Amino acid sequence: MKKIGIMTSGGDAPGMNAAVRSVARRAMSLGIEVCGINYGYAGLVAGDIFPMNRSDVGGIINRGGTKLYSARYPEFAQESGQLKGIEQLKKFGIEALVVVGGDGSYHGALRLTEHGYNAIGLPGTIDNDIPYTDFTIGFDTAVNTVVESIDKIRDTAASHERIFVIEVMGRGAGDIALWAGVASGADEIVVPEREFKVEDIAQDIRNLRSRGKKHTIIVLAEGVMHADEFMQKLKQYGDFDARSTVLGHVQRGGSPTARDRVLASKMGAYAVDLLNEGKGGIAIGIEDNQLTYHNILDLFDSKHKPDLSLYDINKSLAK
Repeated sequence: MKKIGIMTSGGDAPGMNAAVRSVARRAMSLGIEVCGINYGYAGLVAGDIFPMNRSDVGGIINRGGTKLYSARYPEFAQESGQLKGIEQLKKFGIEALVVVGGDGSYHGALRLTEHGYNAIGLPGTIDNDIPYTDFTIGFDTAVNTVVESIDKIRDTAASHERIFVIEVMGRGAGDIALWAGVASGADEIVVPEREFKVEDIAQDIRNLRSRGKKHTIIVLAEGVMHADEFMQKLKQYGDFDARSTVLGHVQRGGSPTARDRVLASKMGAYAVDLLNEGKGGIAIGIEDNQLTYHNILDLFDSKHKPDLSLYDINKSLAK
C-alpha cells in the first residue's frame, strides 16, 4: 500500500485531531503517503483532497474540533454519490481510507469497502453510542465539560434553594447523563434506557427536602425530552422553584482530555496497521481496555448498551 486518505465526518468530537495526527504519522513511519480530505464525504466527492506531511499534523493533538472540518452529506448513501467519491480516490491514487465519525460515517466506510476500497471506521462521537466499544473518542472530554458546568450550576442552585434540570447531549443514548450525573453527585439522573415517572421524582425531591436538602440537581439526557418540558411536568406535582438549563454544543468543544488523546492515538495507529494488512469494512473499538475490531455490518445489527449500574449506584448515593 502506497497511499491512504483520512477524513472526519459527522458531528465533531474532541480527540478527532489526535486521531488524524496518529493516522498520518503512523502511515508516514511505514513509508505510506497520506492525503487529508476536508469536509468528510462531501469533500471527498468534491475532490477537496490534499497531500499531508508531518508538519500538517503538528501542534493539533491538544486542539478540539477537527482540522479537516466536517459536514453532513446524506447523498453519499446513494450509489451515485459513492461512485463519485471513488472517482476522486482513483484520481488522487488513494488506495484505502480511515474515517473518524459515528454511525452515518460507518455506513459510508462500508459502502466504499464493498466497492473495493478498504475503509476503516474510528468511533469519533461524544455520544458514546456505538456498539462494540466501551468508549468513543470525545466522550471523556464531553463528560468532563458537563461535570464542570454542573459544579458551577450547583453554586447557584444552593444559593437560591432551587431545582435545576440540566439537559445534556447524547442523542438517543444516556451515557453522558449517567457518567456526568454520578461524577457531579446529581440527585436524579433521567435517561431513555430507564423508565421513570415524574411524580416519583417529585416525591424524591420532597423526601430530600424533609431531610434538609434544599436544592436539587437533575441531569436529563436529551433523548428523553427537552429540559423545559421536563421542568413544566415536574411543577405539576408541587410548588417547586425550578429552572431548566440546556448545555448544548459547549459539550462538543474544548481541548481533549488526556484519556481521549491517548485513545485516539492508539486507535489511529491500529487502523493504519490493519489497512496495511489489507483489512477493510471494519470498525475499531476498545473493549476491556483492549483494542478490537468488528465487521461494520455487525454494528448495524447490534445496539449500544450503556452501563446502567451507574443509574442504580446514583440512586443509592443520592438518597
